[in-house]
Amino acid sequence: MTALTLSTSSAATLRADAVVVGVAKGAKGVVVAPGAEAVDQAFGGKLAAVLETLGASGAEGEVTKLPAADGLKAPVVLAVGLGDAPAKGDGFGHEALRRAAGSAARALTGSKKAGFALPVEDAEAAAAVGEGALLGAYSYAAKRDNGAANGKGGKKNDAKSAPLGEVALLGTKPRDKDFKAAVARSEALAAEVNRARDLINMPPNDLDPKTFAAEAQAAAKEFGLKVEVLDEKALKKGGYGGLMGVGQGSQAPPRLVRIAYTHPKADKTLALVGKGITYDSGGISLKPAGHNETMKCDMSGAAAVFATVVAAARLGLAVNLTGWLALAENMPSGSATRPGDVLTMYSGKTVEVLNTDAEGRLVLADALTRASEESPDAIVDVATLTGAMVLALGHRTFGIMSNDDAFRTSVHEIAEEAGEQSWPMPMPSELRKGMDSPVADLANMGERMGGGLVAGLFLKEFVGEGITWAHLDIAGPAFHEGAPWGYTPKGGTGSAVRTLVRLAERTAAGDLG
Repeated sequence: MTALTLSTSSAATLRADAVVVGVAKGAKGVVVAPGAEAVDQAFGGKLAAVLETLGASGAEGEVTKLPAADGLKAPVVLAVGLGDAPAKGDGFGHEALRRAAGSAARALTGSKKAGFALPVEDAEAAAAVGEGALLGAYSYAAKRDNGAANGKGGKKNDAKSAPLGEVALLGTKPRDKDFKAAVARSEALAAEVNRARDLINMPPNDLDPKTFAAEAQAAAKEFGLKVEVLDEKALKKGGYGGLMGVGQGSQAPPRLVRIAYTHPKADKTLALVGKGITYDSGGISLKPAGHNETMKCDMSGAAAVFATVVAAARLGLAVNLTGWLALAENMPSGSATRPGDVLTMYSGKTVEVLNTDAEGRLVLADALTRASEESPDAIVDVATLTGAMVLALGHRTFGIMSNDDAFRTSVHEIAEEAGEQSWPMPMPSELRKGMDSPVADLANMGERMGGGLVAGLFLKEFVGEGITWAHLDIAGPAFHEGAPWGYTPKGGTGSAVRTLVRLAERTAAGDLG
């Protein structure tokens, strides 16, 4: 991963491939942001005017490169837009800094080192810049250079396509404990978001339930975590009808992984449950053409949960965190579950399967029941669960549902604080009736309208009584098919990892009651 360092060097004296400065949209044109004073001075105080001549406006994410003026050691100046200039006395928001740093890091692909002279008035601002830069520099190249690496004629990545090698945060305090801690957190957090991205981007023929479980086992060994893997024999014996029902049509059998981090001073326990459909064809209710190509991303929830548990270990958080990865591949075959079949879930409830493409809620139901048996203080599940949530909230915002309004509000506030767009969603009780079944306790489908809310109500049925629970439907932001923007790459995004890590931190600090 890209290296991140703190530096007291001036933007004028740093030896690097480029120096990054921030600019904003002011009332009368481009405004140079704090941190860029030395660069502006090298341009005779006319950096804003030069940038305007080149067409820059200061708009969010806008990148303008220009040759450095005399007096600067770096040969290139990269100006990145921060959006609207803040009111006098206010600073730039952390999310604006993250996105700007991410845009700059992407634009510097192929460079060995860059100095980031963005506004870093305190350790939290420095952390935002570092986090954005490390996330923006991400690249998934495992398959692009694989052939060349094995001498089989593949196209090897050259230096021009390599991620930015080093980010030096200028104007910071390398010896200050707050700055050092902030950078360490940024490095750990970005590494785990990028771990989730790597898993999501892996082709489904490389990542099935068994290999995903092996990834968890390897990480557990590296970071001192406890891990337990239930294979298909254990799942069948244990009565995990949801996981077995979804996975029985595939040659790659399902797994349930428990990966846990504990801290000796922790007095709170969080359980995280992730949907891990390593490939979703829809099963017998086959998805139509054009809807299959990105379905390797249907394990994004499990990737987020896995990465969060590892992040907690790396950060040494004083909280007990248990991750449950509900892993299966949803395929059509002669052994696949049929529409009309009735499954007996781990909880003992029976579910009529009306649509085999509503499979995520089935594997989550088993994992939620199992997680509830350990009586955690709260459970949060994460899933690319419904297209209905994408229709409701778009591609950048995930929905939050909960059986506790105060907890839902807290999770929403934490997500916004972490820089992830989210929105609290209701759980209308009248929608529950639509899941009534004449042959089972409930069906896995209900009313079409409000389908994302129906899915949440289904999951609620499997949460232990008295346990606080929230459901994050990340179907929109989990996988980005368009052009990269800010620190968001094309492909897997690692959605929800930053929110879950912040939730764990807040819980460790006793901020959630």
